[in-house]
Amino acid sequence: MALTKEEAIKRARADLAKRLGISESEITESKVEQVDFPDLALGAPEEDEMSGQMITSGWRIELAAHGQRYEYRADKNQLRLFNFKGVNYRV
Repeated sequence: MALTKEEAIKRARADLAKRLGISESEITESKVEQVDFPDLALGAPEEDEMSGQMITSGWRIELAAHGQRYEYRADKNQLRLFNFKGVNYRV
C-alpha cells in the first residue's frame, strides 16, 4: 500500500512517541516539505545498506519534542528516521 504524505506524518509521530516514551500530543510538526532525495534510501541508508542511485521524490518531515528536532524522510514506499542518535532507521 502506497503511503500518502498524511499517512507518513502519522506513522512518523507514532514512531517518535514510541522511541521517546512520550505521548503523541507532546510532539509538534515543525515542517513538512516535498524534496528530491539522492537515492532510493532517501539519503538515509542503514549501516551497510546499498541502494539504487536515482533521484527519489518524497517528503522531509521535521518533528519536535521537548526542545529537540527529529527528521523523518518518506516516499510512497517507505519511512525512515534520519540521524537519530547518530543512526538511520527504516520504520
